[in-house]
Amino acid sequence: MFSFVSSIFGMQQSGFEKADYILQKLVRKKKVPGLAITVTKKGNKVFSKGYGFADVNNKTKVIPSKTIFRIGSVSKPIAATGLAKLVAKHKISLTDSVHDCLPNFPQKKYGFTLKQLGGHLAGIRNYKGSEFINVKPMSIKEGVALFKDDPLLFAPGKGYSYTSYSWNLLSLAMQEVVGKPFEIIIKDEVLSPLSLSHTFADKQQQVAEKATFYTKKRWRRFVEVPKVNNYYKLAGGGYLSTADDISKLGNAYLSENFITDAIKKEFITSQHVNGKSTYYGVGWQVSFDHNNRPYFGHVGNGYGGYGIFYVYPKEDVVVTILMNCSNPNQDKKLNAVIDAVFEGLNAIDVEMTSAL
Repeated sequence: MFSFVSSIFGMQQSGFEKADYILQKLVRKKKVPGLAITVTKKGNKVFSKGYGFADVNNKTKVIPSKTIFRIGSVSKPIAATGLAKLVAKHKISLTDSVHDCLPNFPQKKYGFTLKQLGGHLAGIRNYKGSEFINVKPMSIKEGVALFKDDPLLFAPGKGYSYTSYSWNLLSLAMQEVVGKPFEIIIKDEVLSPLSLSHTFADKQQQVAEKATFYTKKRWRRFVEVPKVNNYYKLAGGGYLSTADDISKLGNAYLSENFITDAIKKEFITSQHVNGKSTYYGVGWQVSFDHNNRPYFGHVGNGYGGYGIFYVYPKEDVVVTILMNCSNPNQDKKLNAVIDAVFEGLNAIDVEMTSAL
């Protein structure tokens, strides 16, 4: 796709060339084993390329439309989209109490709503000890059992504490209300309608084109991570996907055809605590990037996977970057890639305007 962009707009697309150079260098310097980037503008793919290897030992190349990564918390916007569709169908409401949906969930000192739960305002705790790296097969309900008896960290709505467990509980509420497994709800409401054909629940199954997942050791060496079971936290961090599929999800939010503006606004508008923005809606980070560009999206860090998913509504742009290693701590380089992408997009706009 990069060569396609260059062939149309010539050497003036130095921004995409800069992005390409930075990403090649990340692989060459062994900062990441493999990486895929997909950039769309107005729904059209303008820059899409794979770097490095999906499997280092076998030298399997990364393909943005096919290589399946572990996406960590980028799973939350997928789950949030399923919840939004249920809200649109009046099957569930964000103002529902968790006990409206789950009568057997232990009573706490305070009650809380699904909206507070989805925005990390309910006071649910995060992982303890080795819970993040879980090796035991567990259902969603068994995952909720890990924290259901613990006290809340604060009175709901009075604090913000990011936790994937909030989405464990939300996914359980969704499947209990609808009467179908959460995985099936997401397939029916999100994956199938949007043709996200390369997005799957992570169940340690054999999937064609699935990347090998790595962590980085000393001396620039990548080691395959041990097998973990993420199904119990499917909504918060248990999906596998491609850069192209995640970009499709972003573009669904830039269209009025999939989710109405009124429903969308509830999910991608930041909630507040004591009059201050949390920079989080319901399953979506709602913030500004390093260059003060407003976006909604999510960063995901899983065991052997890392991703950046930014939707820029003002520019009608979606940027998705996925890699097959735990957080490589290359934020400055990835920010430079995003800047270079916007430089390339601006050059395209100038070129097209001049041609009119």
